Amino acid sequence: MNNTVFEVTIVFTAYQSIDSAKNAFILVIFLVYAATVVASTVLMFIICSESSLHKPMYIYLFNLVCIGLTGSTSVWPKVMSNLFNEHQTSSYTGCLLQVFLLSFYAAGTCVVLTVMAYDRYVSICKPLRYHIIMTPHKVKKLLAISNLVPIFSVAGQIFLTSKIPLCKYTLHRLFCDNLSVSNLSCGSTSERLLSNLYGMFVVIVLLVVVPVCLILLSYAKIISVSLRVSKDARKKALTTCTPHLIVFINFSLASLFSVIYNRINLYLPSEMNIFVSLQVVLVPPLLHPVIYGIRTKEIRMSFVKALRRMSPLVTSH
Repeated sequence: MNNTVFEVTIVFTAYQSIDSAKNAFILVIFLVYAATVVASTVLMFIICSESSLHKPMYIYLFNLVCIGLTGSTSVWPKVMSNLFNEHQTSSYTGCLLQVFLLSFYAAGTCVVLTVMAYDRYVSICKPLRYHIIMTPHKVKKLLAISNLVPIFSVAGQIFLTSKIPLCKYTLHRLFCDNLSVSNLSCGSTSERLLSNLYGMFVVIVLLVVVPVCLILLSYAKIISVSLRVSKDARKKALTTCTPHLIVFINFSLASLFSVIYNRINLYLPSEMNIFVSLQVVLVPPLLHPVIYGIRTKEIRMSFVKALRRMSPLVTSH
């Protein structure tokens, strides 16, 4: 694609729907984003500073929170900037970068949740072999897979999307997403067809369908094993799985709403369109660190310990 296409400006028209409540919208976005950054930073700090949390499950949790923060940061600062500006626009290059980061957030979350489900499966179904299976080398390998596979797969999607010739330059969105950008193309071009096929069979199947199936299979095995052990062992197993299960359901529902929205958005009121389009990057990144912080005993204890260590420093000043 020649350089002139990358120099075009994309105009967002959805901001007109919230002009009457712009100040309230800015306040809500700022509070949610600030809460997401604080909750994520605190959880990452606790995991880094507490040696008792240097275990596979918490290492993967650290990665999950980082990916969630990437998703939030790819959207909220730009949305707030547009709300303060008279014209709500983005360069095409900036738009593609936002699509890449958003797609990485969605795909990366799916893959990391799959790795975390596998970790719980080994911990509960093969407890005596856990440390033999989940070696430091294996943990690093799974960590690399959970980041590199989404990055390269999504990069391929963005490359194909960037090759699509554009005929329109307005999006009825608050930010860029791959489907919306693809819809700016000139009719049914071969580039658009190739991009859609890649997105369907590589991104969706490899990074969404397969991970979800593996997570469900892991939980089927966990439930099967839990039914054959004592009541106390079953309770302990379910307790360790609860945060992951809540996070998985939360992200799955948010993603499902987003998929449904992309099919019926023309029939929804503008305000509903905006809310549904935002919730996939609004709710999960904030709730993931909060859920693990509340539901995981080790993290709660480490948080209290960190506060106690900090309190003498605060009082001394």
